[in-house]
This record gives sequence, C-alpha cells and structure tokens, in this order.
Amino acid sequence: MASGTALSAQQVADLRGALRAGGLPEDPGELIALVGELETLKSAVCAVQARASVVHDAVRRRVEAGQGVPARRRGRGVAAEIALARKESPHRGQVLLGFAKLACAEMPHTMARLEDGTLNEWRAMLLVRETACLGAEQRAFADEELCADPQALEGVGTRRLLAKARKLAYELDPKAVVDRASNAAKDRNVTLRPAPDTMTYLTALLPVAQGVALRAALQQAAGALIAAGDPRTRGQLMADLLVARGTGVAMSTDGQPPAVPVAINLIMSETTLFGGHAAALVEEEVVPAEVARLLAAHALSEDLHTWIRQLYADRRGRLVAMSSKQRAFPQPLAQLLRIRDQGICRTPYCGAPIRHADHVDPVEDGGRTSAANGQGLCEACNHAKQAPRWRQQVTDDGIETITPTGHRYLSHAPPPVGWREPYYVLVAPGRYQLVA
Repeated sequence: MASGTALSAQQVADLRGALRAGGLPEDPGELIALVGELETLKSAVCAVQARASVVHDAVRRRVEAGQGVPARRRGRGVAAEIALARKESPHRGQVLLGFAKLACAEMPHTMARLEDGTLNEWRAMLLVRETACLGAEQRAFADEELCADPQALEGVGTRRLLAKARKLAYELDPKAVVDRASNAAKDRNVTLRPAPDTMTYLTALLPVAQGVALRAALQQAAGALIAAGDPRTRGQLMADLLVARGTGVAMSTDGQPPAVPVAINLIMSETTLFGGHAAALVEEEVVPAEVARLLAAHALSEDLHTWIRQLYADRRGRLVAMSSKQRAFPQPLAQLLRIRDQGICRTPYCGAPIRHADHVDPVEDGGRTSAANGQGLCEACNHAKQAPRWRQQVTDDGIETITPTGHRYLSHAPPPVGWREPYYVLVAPGRYQLVA
C-alpha cells in the first residue's frame, strides 16, 4: 500500500482471506517464526483499531456539533458502535475507546510499541491505566521513560511492566496515586457470573483491609469447625460460611451447602406435557431439571420458601406470548422477557444482566407492549440505542440493530433451556415424520 493511501476494510478482508487460505510450513523453526509474526500483526491491528476508533469518535462529534447537538450529548453511542464492531460488550467498548483516546493523544511511544508489536493491547492498556491519574506532562514523561526504547521492553513480562509503571507514577506524583487509591473504594461491588457444572463465581471487589479481614474471619471460623470434627474441607467450609452469614440461613449438618430459598422457572413443551423431561432455570441460571428438583427438596426440608413457575414453549421453541395496552411492561410480562432472554442483555456480545424491559419499536412510533416487541436490556445498552440514528426492528430472524453507519447486527433470543430443534425424517416417499 502506497504511503498516504487510506487503509480500507476490503484490503483487511483480503489479507484475512489470504491468511485463511495459506498453508502451514512443516519446518518447526518456520512454524514458531510464523506464530511470532502473527502475534506482532495482532498488536499492529490493535493499534489501527485504536486510531480508527479515535477518528470515528472525532468525526461523529464534529458532525453532531454542526447539527446543533449539545456538547454533553455528542459522541453518545460511539462506544457501543465500537463494541458491536469488535464483538465486545458495551462496557468493553467504552474501555477500549477510552484507552484509544488517551493513548493516541498523550502516549505516542506506547502507541508506537503497540504498532511494532513490542507491546500487545493488554499491556498497552495497563500502561494507560496506571498513568491515568497523572497530569498530561507527567504522563508524557512516563510514556517516554517506559516505552521510548523498544529494547528496554524485551523480555519484560506483564507483572514486571505493571510494577515499573506503578513505581514511576508514584515517583512522579505520589499524591495523585494515593488519591486514586482512596477513590477506588467507591468502586467496591459484588458480581456474579456462571461457572461450569451449575456453579457460579461470586466475586467481591473490596478495599484490601476489608478483603483480608473477611477472608481471615472465614478461615478462623472454618478452622474452628474442622477442630470440632466437621468433615468438610477448609475451602468448602469457608464457602458455606459465606452463604450462611450472608443470607441468614443455618449451616447444614450433612456436609452439603446450606439450603436457601429458590425460585424455579420450569420450561414446559409438548414433549414435557406428554411425559418428556422438563428443563429449568433457577434464578435465571440454567440447571438440569434433576438439579432443580434436588434444590427444591433441600429448601423444603429446611422449611424454606420455594417458588415454581411454569412456562410453556411452543413447537418453535418460543415462550408463550403476552400482550398489554400499557406503555410500561407489567411485571409478569417483564418477567417473561427476563426468562426468555435468560437474564442476559439482548444486545449482541453483551453479557450484562437485564435491568430494563424495553420496546424494540418505540411506543411513540406505534410499537406495542408485547413479548414480540419486547427485549431485556442492560442500562448501558438501553441508553446507547437512544443515540441519534440508532434503529431497531423485529424481523423473522430476531431483533435487528442498525447503527448510524448502517451496519446491521442481529440478535436471537436464546432457545429455552432443554429445547432441541425438532427435525423430520423421511419415512415414505413424500412423507415425513416429526422426531421429538
């Protein structure tokens, strides 16, 4: 490509096609060299993505300024566009755009190292994060000190690079680093994400003192129970104590996790009604029906509340529709949307929990308050789709999101748990039979 020629999406697509079609050498040295060059290429691609994101943001803001959009609303939805294009969550899109704007504007050496493959995107983002509390001049000095010489980064791992960045930031502005640590406590929270085998990861982000104190208290209590003859391991006891103390239920005496109240959404289909196996969601987490039965039995044995809600799925795997003349989704219909979308935001690539029941076609445009015109969205995605020139529409294949640039992204409701696509087999000439 000649100097000064704009890089096009088609050129990148052609390169991707060449990579896919190319064979691999048999020489071990050539294979390792290929892996290394591809890694360098990945970093260079990330640098181009960052620059393209910054330019797109600037162009969008300039256009909206000409249209009279207030300054505080300019650029709304840009991060969500970038997230969709990169097949990432909206939160990740915001992080990537923030990194790109700061690195391109104030950390040229970090960007140069990303372009030449000395740094990968993750390490470049760490450098931006660790110097974000510094002033522009100090950040420029840290950028030059850490990344001006590519040879100085050879063999430096992520942990060592992070330590160097933190040490330098503290030397340049200790007050800023201390203030950031003090403000970090405002970000404390608790998150939940699925794990294999009907388990979950419950993660707490805490200030170091509180985190250490909590773990020490759980260890001490677990040690006392072990000394008293409890057969559970220390890790099992710490987990069970956390549940018991956090929910107020009693510790079990049979070595099992403490029983807790459960709500089970039982997905019914034709095969279920005629003797098949049901599938279930417990608090919007997919579990085998047998596990749901055990959870319910455990809760009932401890005299705890258990709710079972039956939902019907038709032959095409759709949960039964409900409609309403209300503008806001009534609670049963909103609950149906949450169950249908399995508690996860409907936006492609977004894994955030549902916070809003939203109309695909807005009410002001004649959209109905119905299951077909409804979707569960996280707060960020619901706000992003309000940006100028964002559109959504219901199609036969799902919900289509159209961004201001005209790119289209299709989202499908996940099939109900336990659902298997029906298929037909030829049993006689011109005659097919449904196989459940």
